[in-house]
Amino acid sequence: MKPHYYFVGATFSILLSIYIFIFGTGVNHELIAIFVGLWAPTIICIGIFNTLLGILDEMCCAHKRIEDATSGHDR
Repeated sequence: MKPHYYFVGATFSILLSIYIFIFGTGVNHELIAIFVGLWAPTIICIGIFNTLLGILDEMCCAHKRIEDATSGHDR
């Protein structure tokens, strides 16, 4: 998934948290707002993790290509 989708999700989580905190009418609306707001860093961390996995995959593919190229010259 593209990285900006994670930032949009985190922004939505923060805005929803603010809305629930200010305009909530439930018994524990403050706690629910805090819980929803805590999802923003989690969403960002998932985005960073997926980006790092993509980088690792590219590095492994490049390393394999280099190994195949050097082993072909040794024969």
